[in-house]
This record gives sequence, C-alpha cells and structure tokens, in this order.
Amino acid sequence: MKKVTMEQIARQVGVSKFAVSQALSGKPGVAEETRSRIAEAAERLGYRKTIKMNRKKAEMKDSLEKRAGELAGTIIILMPNVRFQSRESSYWGRIIDGVLAELNARDIGVMMVTESSSERLMNSINPDGVLGLIGIGYIAGSLLGEIRATGIPAVLIDHEDEDVPTDTVFMNNYDCMRQLAKRAVRMGHADMRFVGDAAYSRSFHDRLLGFRIALEEEALPLPSADDPLLRLGDDAHGAIEAELSRMKGRKRWPSLFVCANDSHAELVIRALREQGVRVPEDVSVTGFDHTPGNADLPAISTIEVPNELMGKRAVEVLLSRLRDPARPCEKLLINGPFIPGATLRSMQ
Repeated sequence: MKKVTMEQIARQVGVSKFAVSQALSGKPGVAEETRSRIAEAAERLGYRKTIKMNRKKAEMKDSLEKRAGELAGTIIILMPNVRFQSRESSYWGRIIDGVLAELNARDIGVMMVTESSSERLMNSINPDGVLGLIGIGYIAGSLLGEIRATGIPAVLIDHEDEDVPTDTVFMNNYDCMRQLAKRAVRMGHADMRFVGDAAYSRSFHDRLLGFRIALEEEALPLPSADDPLLRLGDDAHGAIEAELSRMKGRKRWPSLFVCANDSHAELVIRALREQGVRVPEDVSVTGFDHTPGNADLPAISTIEVPNELMGKRAVEVLLSRLRDPARPCEKLLINGPFIPGATLRSMQ
C-alpha cells in the first residue's frame, strides 16, 4: 500500500504541510475546526500516525516565559495576527514551510510567535541569545521599531516599512503582473478590469501598478481611481457581487477580469455564473498565487508564487546579514511562472 504523506493530506484539506504537521503531532497553533478536518482526512486516507487531539494546558510548553531561557542560537519567526495571514493558510503556511525547512537543514533552532504575543516576547527574551528574526506578512511599524531597538537582525517577507529599514523578500509582483497583462493583450484582450484593493497589502498594490503600467505601455485605457473593483474594503465578496450586478444591468462586460489573487478570481467566477455569464466563453478571468482550487471551478489561469522558496531565501538573506552586518539593506525579488488554466481564452 502506498504511503500517505502530509502533503497529500494538506492538499485534501486545503491547508499547508506545516498546519498538518502541527495538527498530527498535537502541537498548538491550529484551530480546532481545522485540526478536526485534518484528522478526518488523515484517517480517511489511511494515515496511521497518532493524533493528539486533546491538549491540556499543562502541556503547553511554548509559553514565552519558559522559552526565554532556551533561545540561544534561535531564529524567531514572527507571524501577524490579522486578516487571513495565519500559519494555517495555504499561502502563508507554505512560506513558513520554506523557512522551517531551511532552518532544519542548517540545524538552527526556531521559535514561532504571533504578533499578539509579541509584547511578552520583547519583554522576556535576551537579544544576545537570538540570532535573528523573520517577519512574515504585515507587522506593525511600532513593533518593528521595538525589534530594531534591540539590535536583533530582521528580514521581512512580503512587507516593508520605510521608517524601519530591513532586508526584505518579496514576490516580484509588479513584473509578473505586468507580464501577465501584456500576455493578455497579445491574446487580443483590450478591455480589462482589475479586481483587488491596493490598500489590502503591498503585494496587491504592486500587482495593480504592474497592471496599470502594462495598459499604459499598450496605449489602453487605465482603470479609474473610483472603480469599485479597486476599493473592495473588508467585504470583497459583497463588493464584487454588487459591481457585477450593476455591470449586468448595463449589459456590458470586459473581455477579462485580472484579479489580484486566486481567491478574488474565484469570487468573480462565481458572481459571473450567478449572472449567467460563462467563463471563459463570454468573459476571461485570471488570478495570482496559484493556491489550491475548488473542484466545482475551472483551473484558474494564474501566476505561481514560489512560497517555500521565499521562506528559504529569507533564511539565506538573514544569515548573510549576520555575516555582514554593515552592508546596505537589500530587497530580494523572486519571479514566478505563468500557469495556464481554463479561464483565459484568446480573442483572436
């Protein structure tokens, strides 16, 4: 019988390998509902590893006070506690997988904390016992300032703060989105709408910028600043449905919706279906990230983000900083390939 792997379970549930590993070993950091789904999938697939579902408070060995004395030679992984940026996310979790894999390969200790527990962390650790810190996603500027004041070297993934200079690792969002949009132009698409709120994250901002520059280079109309699809707010689902409903009333659709990520692309496809619009026969849709899709939707034409590679390269950048503390801060940009799917058709 073929061995069932954690990666298979992760794909089945739609989470990261890290989340599966934490759940199956009974470690904290995974929501109970997610932990149950992982356990059910593991049993269904025939995974035999013992799953510790009931954790007692006495077994919670990860309190910051206890860990404070164990940090010698340790790198801290700092995760935000906002929006969908969590270690259970298939996007962010794979970045953590990459960080952990590289640290394990180099036999370097690791401590994971969330931003909500960071105040206790900063009050309890001895900076001399910490090699460095890797921040994943949005980290508040005030906290970054406190970290900098300790002298702990830091690398940020998918975030930067102009008031707190650090080394950073980003997906090359601008160039990859620009290239995707220009590919669409070569396929005959001249009427495109961007879907994504630039205020949501630096990644979304750079993807919108790459899209705008591509249209400008091709002498195509630029998106209006008051376009509702560029100001989705906290309810992206509702905002997308409302705007597509208005578009149906005007009986005019673009040939292509260029979405800031695959999640938005899925929302657009579902909203189009509700309006009786076929994808890609009537309207094409593209995404970004190449996250696990849903079985009831077509494979999305998208850009793959090499999440695990971003995590591994962040470790390398941090170790390079430790070897040369005086060098100027660097921003590392990583490209990702275009992944053809079933949602983008040629207009020619």
